[in-house]
Amino acid sequence: MIKDHPIFLESIRFIRSKLTKNKFNYLENKVLERLIHTSGDFNIQKLLEFSDGACENAIKSLREGAPILTDTDMAAAAIQSMAENTNGNKVYSSKKWLDDNVSSNLTKTAYGIEKGWLELSQKNLKNQSPIVVIGSSPTALVNLIDILKNSKGIPSLIVGMPVGFIGVKQSKKKLLDTNYPNIVINSTRGGAAMAAAAVNALLRESIY
Repeated sequence: MIKDHPIFLESIRFIRSKLTKNKFNYLENKVLERLIHTSGDFNIQKLLEFSDGACENAIKSLREGAPILTDTDMAAAAIQSMAENTNGNKVYSSKKWLDDNVSSNLTKTAYGIEKGWLELSQKNLKNQSPIVVIGSSPTALVNLIDILKNSKGIPSLIVGMPVGFIGVKQSKKKLLDTNYPNIVINSTRGGAAMAAAAVNALLRESIY
């Protein structure tokens, strides 16, 4: 049972009262509310994009025990509590797969996401395909998309919210140009907290 603090509930009511009319469905609006609550920024509504059925697909997989793979320890920590209090989904950071002795042309995070995806996707059935959460590293997002071209499966959802200025917009565009289920904040904005907030919104809805 998830018990929300009264201040959180009041914040969500305030956010709903200020939102302008949009094209989002019920689940997409739930994600939007959490993102605005996390960022304090109503402009997120203009920047947020969902592929068709992304939220519904993710919730189905979460209910069936899909693991969650993140690019940072911070994002993993922000999701862990909600995962434990909903479906018990396992949450992993790319750091789990880092090996200082491995020589690679990739950034450490891109390498960790690649190895994590390959291991977790092989262990899970189609309906339990991992959810991949990118809240920091555009190189990890780009590399993930590249390796998926030769992968037997695809993630149940890719949360594409790397933050910054170098390669960030390009990485998000690359994701939006695919057919992979995704949620994207289309700008230089993002971050671990934002990416985790999107997943936490879906975890919350997965128990209803």
